[in-house]
Formats: sequence, C-alpha cells, structure tokens
Amino acid sequence: MDRRRLLVVSALSPLAALALSGPARAASEHTFGFASDGSAFLLDGKPFQIRAGEMHPARIPVEYWRHRIRMAKAMGMNTIALYVMWNYVEERPGVFDFRTDRRDFEAFVRLCQAEGMWVLLRPGPYVCGEWDLGGIPSYLLSDSDIALRVSGDARYLSAVRRYIDQLVPRVRPLLIGNGGPILMIQIENEYGSFGNDSSYPARIRQMWLDGGITGPFYTEDGLDQVRANHSNVSGGAIALSGGDAASIAQARRAFPDVPAMAGEVYPGWLTHWGDPGFQGGGSDISADLKAFMDKGLSFNIYVIHGGTSFGFFAGANADDLSGHYQPDITSYDYSAPITEQGVATARYHSYRSLIAGYLPAPLPEIPAPVPTLDKTTCVPKPFASVWDNLPAALPAERTVRPQPFEMYGQNFGFALYRLTLHDYSGGKLDIQWVHDYATVFLNGKYSGGFSRTRIPDAVARALHVTNDNAPLGLQDPAAVGDAPVLDILVEGMGRTNFGHALVDRKGILRTVALRDAGRLSGELTGWQMYLLPMDEAYVAALRPKLSDPARPGVFFEATVALDKPADTYLDMSRWTKGFVYVNGRNLGRYWQIGPQQRLYCPAPWLRKGQNRIVIFDQHLTRAQPITFERTLV
Repeated sequence: MDRRRLLVVSALSPLAALALSGPARAASEHTFGFASDGSAFLLDGKPFQIRAGEMHPARIPVEYWRHRIRMAKAMGMNTIALYVMWNYVEERPGVFDFRTDRRDFEAFVRLCQAEGMWVLLRPGPYVCGEWDLGGIPSYLLSDSDIALRVSGDARYLSAVRRYIDQLVPRVRPLLIGNGGPILMIQIENEYGSFGNDSSYPARIRQMWLDGGITGPFYTEDGLDQVRANHSNVSGGAIALSGGDAASIAQARRAFPDVPAMAGEVYPGWLTHWGDPGFQGGGSDISADLKAFMDKGLSFNIYVIHGGTSFGFFAGANADDLSGHYQPDITSYDYSAPITEQGVATARYHSYRSLIAGYLPAPLPEIPAPVPTLDKTTCVPKPFASVWDNLPAALPAERTVRPQPFEMYGQNFGFALYRLTLHDYSGGKLDIQWVHDYATVFLNGKYSGGFSRTRIPDAVARALHVTNDNAPLGLQDPAAVGDAPVLDILVEGMGRTNFGHALVDRKGILRTVALRDAGRLSGELTGWQMYLLPMDEAYVAALRPKLSDPARPGVFFEATVALDKPADTYLDMSRWTKGFVYVNGRNLGRYWQIGPQQRLYCPAPWLRKGQNRIVIFDQHLTRAQPITFERTLV
C-alpha cells in the first residue's frame, strides 16, 4: 500500500474507528463540508471519502430495512443514499403521510445512524428512479395545461413548496450539524437531462434556504448535461450519473470550486416489460471501484439493493418523439450486488473483497440470508368479478366525453368506460388514445383489446389485442343484437419517469369513434364511467359474486396454510396479465410477456396459519396453478 493510499484510508473510513468518526457521535462533535479549493469533502475538517450504496425504503419491507443497511455496510459502504418519493407521501393534495408503512423515511435514516452509516438524502421533488412519474404526484395532472419541472408554472412550484415545507422540520434534526447522519441534500435530480433553465434548480434550493436549511447541497447529472445546461446550484457539490474517475477529474477542471463525486455508478440496469431478459446482468464495476479506492474518490453505487416497486408504483419510459412506451417490471432487482430478496451475489463478494483490501480494519460479517419457503403449489378458484363489483357511476354531466383518471382524482388502477351503441352497424373501434391497456366487451362478450406497449405478435393474436392503439374490429351486429353495451376497461400502467413525456395521463385521453370502411362515423359521446382504483381497500371490500363466469375480469382466491412464514416468489407464468394481493398487500403486476414471471412476497407479509391470496387477471376465466419458488429466476 503506497503512502497516498494509506493517507486516504486512514482519513476516510468511519468503519475503522466508528467510535471516533461515525454518525452516532454527539451533534457538537461533527461537521461536514467542502475544502475551500473544492478538492475534497471534509468530515470534521479532514478529507472524507463517501462510499455510498443506494437503496429506497419505499421498495423494502420495513422489517428488512436493518438487514439491507447491514448488507451494504458489510460490502464496505459507509453511507446510504436514498430517495424520498413525493407521490408516495402526498397522494392527495395537501394530505401527507410520513408514517404509514414504508413512508417513514425518518425512521429509516435513524436506523442508518444506529448502524453507523452516513446518509445522502435525495428528496426530489423529481427523482426518476423508475418510479411512477419520477415521484411527482399525479394529482397535478388534473390541470390540463400543467407544466412540470419548470420555474414558469406557479401551480407546480406551489405544490413543490408545500412538499418541501413538510420536509424541512423532518429533515432538520437529521442533518449532521444537528446530530443526525445526513451529510448532503440533493437538489432535484438530473435536471440537465430535462431542461436548461438554471433558475429552476436555484428556486428549489431557495425553498430549502427559506426553511432555514442551508445545506450542504449537491446536484446529480451527467457531466455533459451539467456543463451544457448549468444544472448545478451555487456552492453545491456535483455528483455525476454514470461517473468514473476520469469524469470526476473533468468535472473538477470545469467546476474547480466544489468537490465532485460519482453520484450513480451502475452495477446493473432497469428492465421493461417485453425485454428479452433481465437487463444489466453483464455489468461489472470492479475497475471503477478500484480507481475510486486508489484515488480516494467518493462514489454512490446505484443501486446496491433495488428491492421491489410494490403495488402500482413502477414507472415507465417513453420516447419524446415517437411515443414508444416501455413500462417497467415490478421487480427492481436491477442486477444489483444485493438481490431483490436480500441475497449477496457473486459480484457482491468480489466488490467486498476489493474494497476490504483498502481498509485498515476488517469489514463486518455478512448478515445471514433471509429464509425462504419450500417449493409448493396452490390452485386458486374464481370467486368474484369486476362486473359485479362496480362502484356508482360518476355523474353523467362529467362523462359526456371520456376523460383520463386524473381528471376525476384517481391516481392508479383501472377505469370502466361504458356506452350504449344505438344504431350499431359494426366497424372498427378507434380510440385516441388508450393509456395503457384495455379490454373491450360488447354485451358482455370479449371483443379484444388495446396495448400501448408493443407486445409479441403471437400474444397479440391469441388475445385479439392491437398494438400501438391500432383500431380494433368489433363483432358483426347480428351477433350482439340491437343497441349493444360497449365496455372499455382501461388499466393505467406506470407513468413516464424520464424525459420530456412526463405528462402521461391514464385512461382514455381524447375521443372514441367507430370507423367503417376507413371512415369515422362520428365521435361517441354520453359515456358512463366507473373508477376502479383496485387498491387494498377495494379488494378487501369485494363481494363474492360471479354472475357471468365466462366473462374476463375475474378475481381468484386461494388460502395457503403455513407453519412458519418465509420469503417466497409466486410464479405467475401460467397467467396472462394482472395483479396479486397477499393478505391484503399488493405485490405488483405480472404479465405473460415477461421477462419477469415471479413476484416477490416477503415473509413479514405472510403469517403462521391461513394466508389469503387474491389474483385479478384481465383475460383468464379459469384458474391456473401458482408455484411458490425461492428466487426471481
């Protein structure tokens, strides 16, 4: 070990002397800041290397928070980076929840401190993170002309201020200067990849200052983006997406007054529905880690542990020009060193060995793996129908034309658009546009569907689903009788979380018409509309009624007896498309197009004795087996 490396290690490792430099020390004994020439981060006045691993409490069962933090620590990290997802804590305007279940980021930060770990806080308001709308609340989309992530829309900025005003009193006691473990707060996220209005990140920073929090702050962006669009903030450090040692050196030359770090080092990558396989498995960041450790450079592994986008919170990507829409899978495994289920991968062990070679003290032991269930199989039974569990229709004056979910205050789930077709003479159904997946029925008979996501041709043919919202041929009039009832059941999938297509409303966006011989016969108006959030409360209130067992839109249930709960994956490969709820918890979406076929179910969501599983499948009317497996693949 050369002298330079010895100096870096001795100054930078709280693991080596936690009692002397760890975050558990008294408030008055800690300071954090930047060297006057921007050459280093300083902890208690001495150069400090941030070795961060990112994980998101919203994606991890609360009971496993400590385990995952300890896994990161045992790989050689001294810091945890985390997002706070705004739309997870404020689903309704002005109604905040920072306590229920995985929303209590303060408890997570305190747990990091108890485990001797520092924290980088990334509260947005925009976070990306393959999370619905990048963490921005979808209620903002109820304004038809809203503009997001800009300084010129007072409605958006007012909502951001309300959010930051809620964060300020929660974050203040967690700052390092007040005895907490938070070293820095990130301002927005990757704004240079979105816009070039440097006044916008400055206004977000000012909101924190107005609340009495003066930093330290930092920003995150690609090096080219921050140089071109000036998305950094005054006095704030610079973190680089996809950063390496060379780009840190370039950033230091371009911005010599503040330190730079590799803010997102990617050990894997995100996966979309319909991808040929799980993405990012070939990534190996060993060379980057070695360079960081050789030079004492700060870094954040994004993500060291991904977890799961439970429920409806998985996001999507969409091309700004073509509109090509790619929703993200439920699993956020990300090919990270720590798997979705908390297991250390082969790369975890190699990264741990590499980092340990630079540290003067041994790393903690790796926490024991979480137990898994033995393989077993159950076969659910149909027990209810969405058609027998419709809520009251919205007032007719509000549904003359179909409108997106957000116009009625619904964030997630499904909506049913219903219309009686007087003088029906057949033709093709033309919808502008379906966001994102719809099944269509005439007088209760399945007619086909629409998919905004391009699905394999074989699947599209089997389900009579059109790709890219192409018009759908309907039944012959003689087959459905006079004045048939048209039902369009629309599922909203993940909202776009990156790029300029963020305003991604769900449901039917504009018009519905019938097309005959290539010509439109006119817009269809006078709809009934039913909001179906499909949340835990809706599922808990289902009436066990199935008046038409042959009509798709069926809920299935099974009861599974367990002697001892343990982690498991539910294999849904024999099903088509839908959601799974276990003991009232929404595990997330499954879809036959893959590549994900198994849904993670953590042990704390199971119980000794009887466990109820509910499945909503959009196409099947006959139940298929479900197998409990040990791993994602």
